[in-house]
Amino acid sequence: MPPTPSMNQAQEHYATGYSDFLEIKGISLAAERGPVLQDINFTQQEFQRVAIAGETGSGKSTLLKVIAGLAQPTAGQVFFEGDEVEGPAEKLVPGHPGIAYLSQHFELPKSLRVEQVLKYTNTLPQEDAETLYDVCRITHLLKRRTDQLSGGEKQRVAVARLLSSSPRLLLLDEPFSNLDMVHKSTLKAVIQDIGERLQITCAMVSHDPLDSLSWADQILVMKAGQVLQQGAPEQVYRQPGNEYIAGLFGKYTLLSPALAKAFAVQPSEGMQGKKALVRPESFKLATGNSSVEGKVKQVAFFGSYYEAEVILAAGTVTVRTADSSVSSGDAVAISLPPGAVWFVEA
Repeated sequence: MPPTPSMNQAQEHYATGYSDFLEIKGISLAAERGPVLQDINFTQQEFQRVAIAGETGSGKSTLLKVIAGLAQPTAGQVFFEGDEVEGPAEKLVPGHPGIAYLSQHFELPKSLRVEQVLKYTNTLPQEDAETLYDVCRITHLLKRRTDQLSGGEKQRVAVARLLSSSPRLLLLDEPFSNLDMVHKSTLKAVIQDIGERLQITCAMVSHDPLDSLSWADQILVMKAGQVLQQGAPEQVYRQPGNEYIAGLFGKYTLLSPALAKAFAVQPSEGMQGKKALVRPESFKLATGNSSVEGKVKQVAFFGSYYEAEVILAAGTVTVRTADSSVSSGDAVAISLPPGAVWFVEA
């Protein structure tokens, strides 16, 4: 790990980066049960945050292992900083210099103090090691035994152990699984600082849409070993390629022909025959000529917002609102602003 720069220098470096830091070219992997990965292609720039999303069994974790050099593809190549990443069939000790991979099933040696666990892998000068422990929020844990740590604390120690070998790319496989909200928030801050303070590029697999949308610069959406869509978080959320992608990132309503007519939704050129999709926050509780009258069937409270299921003459829609006065049985009017509808394949 290079000497830690000033915060301004780190942020400037973090914002620039360079292209083709990581390049995935035509990666496929076949197993007895069928294809696991199918012709995967994408690039990641240095310091660009990439999240990989998809249903269970879509190939997300396998893709991370291929990138790390821990799984052997049957076709294609991975290049890291211009060098080809070899798979376990091509080298005696699997893995690639500069790439660290944290499995969701990581283990720490039992009954050792944290400082002992870290000492065995550390290659950093003392000052840099102290910075790493501060970034990972584990300085206060160094004297504890690993069997005295919570799940979240173990996770942060495991991350620090990986980073003590000075990687330039960190691959995280479901890092937030099985963590409570407190430890999850702490780990999110750690991952943010890993990029900004330690200048380490990260890629992550996560099943929680909020983790991906709030953190990533680019999202890859996978299904059955294929990348279905790649783009910025807001684009993937607001303009999903199909219903599967829309469902991964939150609730939506498909407008029936009757609902589309009620809200005066007309497909633009080239959109005829496609389904009209609306996110719940796009519907607005409103009054006026452009609104559609309905009755609230039920209201669910989600902390920072409410979701109201509203029955209209043409069908039922789900409306997300911050209005705490909405109650079951209320007569309401719903509007749909122009541009709030996205069309997906039927």
